[in-house]
Order: sequence, then structure tokens, then C-alpha cells
Amino acid sequence: MKQWLVAVTAFFSSLSLLAQEPQQSPEPERFTRQDSLRGSLRPERTCYNVGFYELNLTIDPATKSIAGSNTIHYRVREPFKRMQIDLFENLTIESITQGGEPLRYVREGNAVFVTMKERQEQGSVERIKVSYHGKPREAVNPPWDGGFSWKKDSTGKDWVGVSCEGLGASSWWPCKDHLSDEPDSMRMTFRVPRGLKAISNGRLLRQQEVGTNQIEFTWEVSYRINTYNVTVNLGDFVMIRDQYRSRDYQYLTLNYYVLRYNGEKAVKHFEQVIGMLDCYEWYFGHFPFWRDGFNVVETPYLGMEHQSAIGYGNNYKNNSFGFDPILIHESAHEYFGNSLTCTDPAEMWIHEAFATYMESIYVENTDGYPSMIRYLMSQKPLIKNKYPMIGPRGVNYQHKDTDIYYKGAWLLHTLRCVVDDDNIWFMALRKVALERKHSPVTTKQIIDILCRETNMDLRLIFNQFLNYAAPPVLEYRVTEKGDYIELQHRWIAETYGFNMPLKYRFAYGPWHILYPTREWQTTLIRRSNGWLNFAYELQYFGTKHMDLSNLKPQE
Repeated sequence: MKQWLVAVTAFFSSLSLLAQEPQQSPEPERFTRQDSLRGSLRPERTCYNVGFYELNLTIDPATKSIAGSNTIHYRVREPFKRMQIDLFENLTIESITQGGEPLRYVREGNAVFVTMKERQEQGSVERIKVSYHGKPREAVNPPWDGGFSWKKDSTGKDWVGVSCEGLGASSWWPCKDHLSDEPDSMRMTFRVPRGLKAISNGRLLRQQEVGTNQIEFTWEVSYRINTYNVTVNLGDFVMIRDQYRSRDYQYLTLNYYVLRYNGEKAVKHFEQVIGMLDCYEWYFGHFPFWRDGFNVVETPYLGMEHQSAIGYGNNYKNNSFGFDPILIHESAHEYFGNSLTCTDPAEMWIHEAFATYMESIYVENTDGYPSMIRYLMSQKPLIKNKYPMIGPRGVNYQHKDTDIYYKGAWLLHTLRCVVDDDNIWFMALRKVALERKHSPVTTKQIIDILCRETNMDLRLIFNQFLNYAAPPVLEYRVTEKGDYIELQHRWIAETYGFNMPLKYRFAYGPWHILYPTREWQTTLIRRSNGWLNFAYELQYFGTKHMDLSNLKPQE
């Protein structure tokens, strides 16, 4: 018998070898008390749920400062006399009041502990008002290292934006800064210098002059919204209006707020929005914030998924696949990230994996399955496999690489191939989007829905990809036996019982399914013309060719 090696292209081989290289264990995570105060659900937070925020701010680009108040309306879950809110310590609190009476408070870093005059009784609806001022953190590398971006447009006019995912909404306004608690709605009023427009989330309720030098804009969000999605943008904007007709003949308002001198190019560039919305509606249902409309605002940073005020700063450029990846990706977040929001930053893969996967769905919808595969393959070299996609909870964990984007998208595409029935797979994704619409969601809840709708137990696959850094690796040896090939194989994976089915084929022939486990197995395969190929373009895994001649028998 002679050994018969599996042949793959050099490109695919280089990708699979990445999975074989031993990964150095990262340094143990070290978290501070501030991490816990921000990221954990302590009794001072779980005792109440926010119902409504009423934010009023004056923004002064000349001094890079803000001043105003936020009124926090909340329902008492458990009786308490002490509650936690959040506001960065570089911002000065002028007062915290309830019913017009001042309340005592102490600050510990960015956490603020407020002592009530009267016990807050279970079931009651109460409110406090926090008045404050200061210079909010200036963005270093937005949107990744965010804060306020105080910029000028090409005509020298002020152009201001806010991005605070990871950094936290409490970097510029007082709130309960935890993803598990979203207000049912929100109203935001901004006073800005005359000549500028203030664009925020939702719909514009009113615009009015204040004195001779300021204009006041009041916006309202009529849905739940997570705190990092709240934003404001200042600039010399013009509004371009369009309309999308849904598949059931409902009409969605489209508003694009762009710098005045970019109006003409924006009209042409945003034509792709109609096809994108139609694609997303087909797979995931109606646009989830229909009453507030689909809104895009031009920002001095690359982009951000601000709910019903999508930040766009990609300079009206399409990629080699013919679409604008920032526009398509940030819009996808309206479904996954905004409508469905993870309850802890440790599970941010829910936002980024699904939004990145939706890019590939858009490519398939517009240019076919082969283009979608090429698109996914273009992202594959970006996967690092250094950290698990789920981090430690309760500490406001921030992911250290982009695996939650690209590896996350490959996880979902791999599952599509495991399910091996597109009707079932895409209906399962639609169920996730609709059943968890407008609500916080956990990894377990998503997995439970997918398992139920596919009638498959996908938990072991999710566990390996989400909770371990290394992907599964197929360890194998192929030998030739006449008209057959003897394939000895097993999965190397940390997950006990891991048994992900794997596709293979000869040359470009039809796909077949292999069923490896963590134990050595032998499968006899009838030879066909061409080389034997594993499904590198369909599933994410590594390979390790082994000489099994000296392998000891299994106990």
C-alpha cells in the first residue's frame, strides 16, 4: 500500500496550516474594580429598570464642551435606597434631584452611587434628574477608540460626531450604562450654534431658534435603544429623502443627512440602500425600526451602527464586489446589534458575526453564490484564532481582535453547510431575528432557537468556536486501496464529544459528507476522478496530515 496525499490548492493549504500552528496562551486577563463597577449587575443596578431617558444638552464646538441634564425614568424592581448610575469622572455633576429635592451621592471613578431620601418601593415608577457639564473625552481613533470627534469640514465649518461603543455612553451622558437594560424610548434635545444642524436618533420632533445664536433640535426614539447607540452629529447637513416600498407594499422613510457639498454624490451612492433593504427584509423581516425610519448621517469617522441614525464616513466608495461595505455592514446592525442586543459585551460576537455574515448574504443576493464564497474567502486570512469569541462576563470585556467579525461569519456559514438545507437554515435565522426583536439576547437564547428550528443539536459546534480560541482540526491519513481510498480521521477539538460533519469531494464533483468524531475512525471511499478535497471554501477548520503507522491502539 502507498500513501495517497490529499491535494488542495496552495491558498487553501496555507489557510489550513494556520490552524495547526501552536497558539501561545495569552496573558491572563486582569480586571479592575472599575471594570466590575461598569460591567457587573450589582444590587444597586438590578433594583431598577430604566423606562425612559430625557436628555437635554447644549453643545459648544468652540470650547469642546457640553452642559445640560438627563432625567432618568425608572421602575423599581426591588425596594432600595441606593442606586448606581454611570458618568465619567471628568464630567462635573452639578446636582442630582428627585421631585426637585437634592439627593446625596458619592462618586467612585465613573460610577455614581445615589442615596434616596425615601425608600423606593417595588413596582413604583420614579425619576431622578442629573445636571452636569464638562469636556467629554475626545476620540483618539474613532470609532474603535471613541468619544467626541471635533472636526471641520472642507469649508471650515464645524463637523462633530460621537462614537462610544466599548467606551460607554456614560462618557458623555449619565445613564445606567449596561447593555442588559434598555429604555423603552428616549427623547434628546440639543442646542447648537446657529448655522449647524444637530442630527440624532429617531425622528425630528421640532426645531426652534433659541436667542440669536443657537438652534434647538428635539429628536425622539420610539423603540428600545441600547445606550452606546445614542448619538448626536453636528454639521452643515442637507437632507436627501427617499422611500422604500416593502414586499407587502408598506412604505419606509429614508433620510440621508450629508455634508452640503456631498449631496449630489450621496444621491447616486445611496441608491444601493433600496436593494440592501429588500435583501434584508427577505431574510430577516421588516426593517425593525419602521416608525423611526431608516436614517444615515455623514460622520467624521468611518462608521457606526447608531440606531436609526447610522454613522457613515466611507467617502462614498464601493469595494471590489461593487458595494459599500460600511453602509451594508452598519445597516445590518439594525437587525443584529440594535434590534437584538447582547446583554454583556463578552457576547459581542452576536452583533459582529451576524452583521458580517449578512454582508455575504447581500453578495449572494446580488451576485450569486460563487461571488459570496469568494467574499468569505477574502476574509478568511484575517482570522487570528488567538482568543475565544466569548470573553469573561461582568467586567465590560473588550475584544482584542476582529475574530468576532470574520471567524464569527465563518462559523455561521459553516453551520449553513452542516444544516445542509438552505430553506431550513435561513428560516431559522429569520426566527432568531423575529422572536428576539427589540430585546436583549444571550448566546444561549440564539443557540436554542437555531437548534429548535433546524432540529439539530448545534451546541457542540457553537461551544468549540465560541469558547475556545483554536478551530477544530481534522487529523487524517489517506491510503490507496484499489478502487477505494481508506481515510483514517478524527477531530482535534477541546469540546468533549465534538462531531461536526464535514464535506468533501473529488475535484469539482458533488459534495459528500464525512462524520468525524474525536475518536479515530476509518472510512472507505470509492475513488473518483480528480483529487480529494475537503470543504475549505464551505467550512472553517484546520487539517493535520498524520503518519499513523506508529499509532498505539486505542485503550
